Amino acid sequence: MTGGLQWRALRTVAGKELRDRLRNRWILAVAVVLAAFALLIAYFGGAQSGTVGFRSIGVTVASLTSLAIYLVPLIALLLGFDAIVGERERGTLDLMLSMPLTRAELLLGKYLGLGAALVLATLIGFGAALVPLATQLDAAGIRLYALFVASVIVLGLSFLSLAMLVSVLVRDRARATGAAILLWFGFVLVFDLALLGALVATAGRHSSAWAPYALLLNPADVFRVFNAMSTETLRNAFGLGTLLPDAWGDPRVLGSVMVAWILAPLGVALWRFR
Repeated sequence: MTGGLQWRALRTVAGKELRDRLRNRWILAVAVVLAAFALLIAYFGGAQSGTVGFRSIGVTVASLTSLAIYLVPLIALLLGFDAIVGERERGTLDLMLSMPLTRAELLLGKYLGLGAALVLATLIGFGAALVPLATQLDAAGIRLYALFVASVIVLGLSFLSLAMLVSVLVRDRARATGAAILLWFGFVLVFDLALLGALVATAGRHSSAWAPYALLLNPADVFRVFNAMSTETLRNAFGLGTLLPDAWGDPRVLGSVMVAWILAPLGVALWRFR
């Protein structure tokens, strides 16, 4: 027992969640989807310009980043939105809490199990896509691709934390579904449109003082900027190189912000559930 948490209880709950996702083939389905999209983008991403085939790892990662921003948050939200409210609605929450299991252990165990399923699906999916590309990549290219996959995992875990928070706050699955969809629309679509509208309305005055930091309020944008700052090629591809602080070129800076997007919603969910 450490810090009031029984690791055996955490492992039991997490193991059950992971086995459930393996049994219903959720992990396989998500891995196949990610691998298929990654390969299609890698080989056919330039079809509209009349070129087919692998171009460069920088261009591929830039395209995959745009894909991941739309797909991975949705997968994570759908994975975790009913983790707690689903148990409550089925009437099994009180039964589970009557066992030698605290609320914190239940919540964190579910998060760890669902997170493990998400990580496993991401690694299998993007790992499978790497196999046919590996012969065309040098060591630097493989490192860049690995950094991208690691950032995808952190992006997914941050939205899984938001999903857990939704699952704790709402009272039924219908509201949880609506809240998860609203979160996806808000962070993936509406936020950037609102930011662009603010820039247009102010004619860009003093935008360099606040606009870059506004991006930190959205985990999807933090993920985009993290990958955009990885190499000079990606900075040019995203057109962000001259707009962002130089310090953000250090992966530890934006990496810390991405980790904060995991811990903060999960911490609030834990506080509220207790």
